[in-house]
Amino acid sequence: MTSPRTPPGTSPRTSTPASPRLSGDDLTLAYDKRTIAQGLTVPIPDRSFTVIVGPNACGKSTLLRALSRMLKPVTGTVLLDGQDIAALPAKKVARTLGLLPQSSIAPEGITVAELVARGRYPHQGLLRQWSKDDERVVGESMAATGVADLADRMVDELSGGQRQRVWIAMALAQETPLLLLDEPTTYLDIAHQIEILDLCARLHEEQGRTLVAVLHDLNHAARYATHMIAMREGRVVAAGAPKDVVTAELVEEVFRLPCRVIDDPESGTPLVVPAARRPIARIGTL
Repeated sequence: MTSPRTPPGTSPRTSTPASPRLSGDDLTLAYDKRTIAQGLTVPIPDRSFTVIVGPNACGKSTLLRALSRMLKPVTGTVLLDGQDIAALPAKKVARTLGLLPQSSIAPEGITVAELVARGRYPHQGLLRQWSKDDERVVGESMAATGVADLADRMVDELSGGQRQRVWIAMALAQETPLLLLDEPTTYLDIAHQIEILDLCARLHEEQGRTLVAVLHDLNHAARYATHMIAMREGRVVAAGAPKDVVTAELVEEVFRLPCRVIDDPESGTPLVVPAARRPIARIGTL
């Protein structure tokens, strides 16, 4: 695997605190002329595990789609290595930035190994076909995600947690220094959620990749993120380290949830404890 000191595609010119490899500048985002967000300026710190949080329909996934070039901004620019991402060749983007969409559907009758191998597509061309290096990367990606023993299984036969790890393996096989994940733990039980987030943390810590994820669970976000972006109604309310972002005041402002924020006894990260329910009169006495 690539050394944590030199994630694939990284160079001193493009990886400096002053100019992150990926950022959004003054973005206006919309679907069918319905504006979702306006005036978003979002730098993604290099080699961070950035997590975007916020209530439903606040623009989290919309922002991630714009950063991945799946959604064209109405105004503003997404910059990848200092260039407008919209002007870059598709294969160049695919060799730099990987995306795990919110709902990933595998073609019918495809095996785990075949699906993971599709991650090598950006590296293929007329003069470069499948190679031993591709075979090595696919094998390492499956090993890193714990799905090597599932290589010959059909993807549609797997459990939700297994399928999610296979999709992450395919994204890894792209060998991109940036990886975007849209709600990677949705529909998974708590054990599989932790399994996926532990895997993401290892990718960040051991390989030096920059990860950007949308998560619904605020406590999971606070535990795993090195950088957080909190959104509400299409705007960024706060951004920074979890200990600076996750405060009782901000949680109530963003989520309309009265709470206490304490130190997680396991990780020391912020832990949101909702306020106790207020007593209400019994229905028969109303």
